[in-house]
Parts: sequence; C-alpha cells; structure tokens
Amino acid sequence: MPIFEYLCEECETRYEHIVMSSGSAVACPKCGSRKQAVQFSVFAAPANGSKSAGPSASSGSSCGCTPRTCGCH
Repeated sequence: MPIFEYLCEECETRYEHIVMSSGSAVACPKCGSRKQAVQFSVFAAPANGSKSAGPSASSGSSCGCTPRTCGCH
C-alpha cells in the first residue's frame, strides 16, 4: 500500500494518505476539499544496499543523514 503526499489546492495543507485502491477518494483533513495535487515524495534508501546503523555521534546529524544521502530535506 503506497503512501502518497498531497497538497490541498483550497487551503494549501500538506498531508499524506495511504492509498488502498486506485479508485479511493482522498479529501483534505483540514478543509475536506477533494481538490489536491500529488507531491513527489522524498525517501531514503541506502546507497550500498545495506541497512544503516543510524546516525553516528561524529556526523553531527540527528536525522540519520549521511554526506551522500539525506531524506529529511
């Protein structure tokens, strides 16, 4: 089940929604509008295919970013 990110065209609220099927209706949680734009999602994936051990104390980053990848910005 993919999670899509949306931007409401009425009130400009950004929100996520799990899509159960392609025909499911999505409404803004703030204003209820069904006018939205799908946004590109940013996700983090290990560059070398292995799991990350998490942020290291020496990296100075609290979000788990590395010098080569960053999923929090």
